[in-house]
Amino acid sequence: MLGGCRNRVETGLDRISTCQHLFRGKRIGIITNHTAYNRRNQFIVDILRNIPDVTIVALFSPEHGFFGREQAAVRVPHQTDPTYNLPVHSLYGATRKPNRNMLKGIDLLVFDIQDIGVRFYTYIYTMALAMEAAAEERIQFIVLDRPNPLGGLRVGGNVLDRRWASFVGMYPVAVRHGMTVGELATMFNEEGWLANGVRADLKVITMKGWQRQQWYDQTKLTFIKPSPNIPNLETAILYPGLCLLEGTNLSEGRGTDLPFRQFGAPWIDAKQLTARLNELRLPGLRFEPVTFVPVSSKYKNQKCRGVKVLLTQRNRLEAFWSGVRIINEIYRMYPRQLEWKTDHFDHLCGTSTVRKAIIHQSSLESLRTIWQTELESFRRIRKKYLLYPLFMDNIGDADE
Repeated sequence: MLGGCRNRVETGLDRISTCQHLFRGKRIGIITNHTAYNRRNQFIVDILRNIPDVTIVALFSPEHGFFGREQAAVRVPHQTDPTYNLPVHSLYGATRKPNRNMLKGIDLLVFDIQDIGVRFYTYIYTMALAMEAAAEERIQFIVLDRPNPLGGLRVGGNVLDRRWASFVGMYPVAVRHGMTVGELATMFNEEGWLANGVRADLKVITMKGWQRQQWYDQTKLTFIKPSPNIPNLETAILYPGLCLLEGTNLSEGRGTDLPFRQFGAPWIDAKQLTARLNELRLPGLRFEPVTFVPVSSKYKNQKCRGVKVLLTQRNRLEAFWSGVRIINEIYRMYPRQLEWKTDHFDHLCGTSTVRKAIIHQSSLESLRTIWQTELESFRRIRKKYLLYPLFMDNIGDADE
């Protein structure tokens, strides 16, 4: 058993009572969504409203909206929350960065959203852009830290090439970065990665009891699905690899009850693809043939044939590498049928080299060798910003 399993994990939100002085007398804006609950099932707005001499001015919501119901890439409008009668400024609509009008009358911005530990999940860039705005307007910024669901030891995949920066990857970070949002905020700030090198007046309220080797289900915290298509921890574990399917004309399982856990298309031979993928012997994965009909997204109401992904050993999984190998095998089988959403695929990968290697059938292993050098450089930077001790053990401490 991991040592961390015995400890009670308290998030930054759970620990607000120990630092109420940071909030008293402040007019606050909260960047949050439906995941911001403490262990006692209390929502962040209710918690902050109960601190003496606190005024909540506005709420700000990320992709998927304040209630976490909107689908990926769907623009979210501004609204008024009916429960709190507060404006909810969308940061995934007309703008992704709070503007001066939104910040009027605010002297403290608070960020509390559950991330999933993957470079191309957009909540961390909502945080980064809000930090920029706060720095420019001389507003304090507080991050209430939460666990990385994938743990805080393993680092994997590749590191983004800044030439491919976008809202699904703004900074030179590994796909699986093994950092909490508080650690990322500190790194973004101190490395000078925010626009024009601005630095926010940043404070992180750290967790108590969290150990880096813990997967989310070992924290004993309730998993609240952070977006419509990440319903559970297993999906989050597979997401760093299977999200790459978004950049192709394959269904990644959206519109079914197994998003990112099954994939396919009408033109695939399910049994043949299953056999080919199992022959790859990808660590921690097994595949079964499946047929499904998405009710939305790609191939809506069409029968898709494909593969169900079974996670057999999560500590052995190399998610991003597996995703690349899966798409490479499909391209080898169906070079004419497989189509690319080129910009999206390359932005997810943080480089065009992966797609080009697959198309030209050049060595993927040579790419992986380059990634290891990139990861070493990232680890050196990352190490400076880790807020929680490294308790290494022999379970799950290898890199991809």
